[in-house]
Amino acid sequence: MQINKNIAISDSGFLFNPATGESYSLNTTGTELLNLIKEGKTLDEITSIFIEKYDTDKITVEKDYQDFTEVIMQYNLSESDAK
Repeated sequence: MQINKNIAISDSGFLFNPATGESYSLNTTGTELLNLIKEGKTLDEITSIFIEKYDTDKITVEKDYQDFTEVIMQYNLSESDAK
């Protein structure tokens, strides 16, 4: 998945889509996940990072990733949906 390059993300979790004028708020984990996706990290890389950093397991991280990316696509924030 690729996040639309025009999406602005603040350190505090404020996300802004200049194409639509819509804004969203993310929690700390969501902000970190979105930034990792935007950096081009794979699901395996993200899973390793989250397992090392948080008290979690592979299944939970992968489920949360799936849920999060579905929302990203639903709000047309991914590169393929931005066209």
